[in-house]
Amino acid sequence: MIGFRGASRYYSDAYRDGFALECRAIRHLRETMGFTNVIVMIPFCRTVGEADRVLEVMAENGLSRGENGLQVYVMCEIPSNVIEAEAFAERFDGFSIGSNDLTQLTLGIDRDSEALAGLFSERDPAVLWMIETVIAKARKAGRKIGLCGQAPSNDPGFARLLVRAGIDSISVTPDSFIAVRNNVAEAEKAGSPAPA
Repeated sequence: MIGFRGASRYYSDAYRDGFALECRAIRHLRETMGFTNVIVMIPFCRTVGEADRVLEVMAENGLSRGENGLQVYVMCEIPSNVIEAEAFAERFDGFSIGSNDLTQLTLGIDRDSEALAGLFSERDPAVLWMIETVIAKARKAGRKIGLCGQAPSNDPGFARLLVRAGIDSISVTPDSFIAVRNNVAEAEKAGSPAPA
């Protein structure tokens, strides 16, 4: 899980050619097919220096952030993304909280470990602090922030917490969409999000 994955692959000699092909595909989507609303998401970006390297390689492959409206988001799934959110916000247009990985890395728990069953919880105070903190930092920096993960689909209280914290978007499973939409609407009526 914490090995050679995400952003580190994009500037590595071992995958550089593969990433160049990914960049070419995105350019084709945007420039040839007209999908200019496509936003690039960089996963598992461990450090600000790594962010700079990935953005540099993207630019070398014809994808410069801001050019022709190109937005680049970063996944927030590592505690360093929260701790240095202000610096990441200078380099990216938005964040997507990967709550499963953020929980695993904050608590040091593999969510698939039978021996640790019951300890994995996105409602753990340390994880909630991480999520609420990065939402506040992103809003202060004027960056969009969403959450992808299972918790809002399964836990109405968690979704309401995200609304109160000022989240911009929440991904949900198709079967839970209507229930989550109604839950979020009620939470929005109950009180406005945290100030930016």
